[in-house]
Amino acid sequence: MSRKETISNLFLQKREAPAPSAATKPDTDRVRSGAIGAMGASLKEMAESAKHASDLQKQLEEANSILEIEPSHVEPSKIADRITIDIDPAFDELVESIRESGQQVPVLLRQSPDQDGRYQIAYGRRRLRAAQKLGIKVRAIVKKLSDDELIVAQGRENLDRQDLSFIEKAFFAKNMEDSGIERSVVISALGMDKSDVSRLISVAKNVPDDFIKIIGSAPKAGRKRWLELLEKLEKPEVLAAAEDFLLGDELTKLDSDQRFSKLMTRLRALGKEGCHGSEDTAAKAWISQDNLFSITMNRKPKQLDVSFKSDKSNEFGDWLSNNLDRLMSEFKQSKTKSGD
Repeated sequence: MSRKETISNLFLQKREAPAPSAATKPDTDRVRSGAIGAMGASLKEMAESAKHASDLQKQLEEANSILEIEPSHVEPSKIADRITIDIDPAFDELVESIRESGQQVPVLLRQSPDQDGRYQIAYGRRRLRAAQKLGIKVRAIVKKLSDDELIVAQGRENLDRQDLSFIEKAFFAKNMEDSGIERSVVISALGMDKSDVSRLISVAKNVPDDFIKIIGSAPKAGRKRWLELLEKLEKPEVLAAAEDFLLGDELTKLDSDQRFSKLMTRLRALGKEGCHGSEDTAAKAWISQDNLFSITMNRKPKQLDVSFKSDKSNEFGDWLSNNLDRLMSEFKQSKTKSGD
C-alpha cells in the first residue's frame, strides 16, 4: 500500500471513540430514569388517591356505606306514606327494641339538593322517629337519587316488607297524586297496575281525614272492609253516628285494628231500616265494652223493635223476661221524677 493510500485510509475510516472508564462516564441514563421514575410514582399516587376518592363517592352513591347521622339533619319525606296516631303500641315496641338492641336496619337517605349537610329520607321514617326520641344518631345509607327515584324507593321498600296497610297505600297514592307526581311513577312506587291505583286513590278521597287520624292504619282491614265502611258512610245518619262514636272515650285504649272493628260493629248494629226514617224512627245501638254484646233498637210510631246479638243472647233474654216488671217500674218512677 502506498503512503497516499495509507493517509487516505486514516482520514476516511470512522474512528470509534475509546470507551470511557467507569470512574469518568457520566450516568445520564440513571439520572434520567430516576427523575422519570419519581415523577411516575407521584402520578401513580395521585391516580390512586383520585381512584380512592372516586370509589368512596361511588360507594356512597351505590349505598355500600352506612353512616351515622343526626336525626335533626334529616328532612321528612314530602309524600307521607304512614298514618300517625297518638297511641301507637307498635311504634313504642320499635323504640324499646332499638333501645335494647340498637338499630339493625338502616334508613335510606339522599343528600338534600338545596342545602349542604342536610338529607332527605326515602324510607325508614319510623326508625328515624325512634332514633330522635331516644336522642341517638340514626344509621343510614346515603344514595344518589332523583326525585322520582326517591318516591319509587320509598314505595318499593314498604311494598317489599309488606309494611303498609291497605288504607296507608291508598293515602300514599293520593298524596303522591296531590303532589303532582306522574301516575306512571305512582304505579311504579306501589307495584300495581293502573286500575288498582285508581281504586286506591278513590278510597282515600272518600274516607274522611278525621276518621283516619282516629282509627289509624288498621293493618288487618283490607279493601273489602274499607269499601263496606264507605258504603255505610254514604248515608248521612250513619256518618253522623260514626263521628259521634269515634269521638267517644271508649276507643282510647284500643289499638288501630280494634278501633276499626269496633266502629264496624257499631255501624252494622244500626241496621239499614233505621237509616231511612226521621229522627223518631232512626235505629239506635248499644255495644258492650267487651264488644261481645250488641243491642239494636228500631223505633217506629208506637212501636220499638229490639234485637240482641251475642253468644249469650238466650241467657240474657231469659234474665230480661224475669226482670221486665222491675224495669217497667223503674221506668215509670224515672218519668214521675222528671215530671213527664
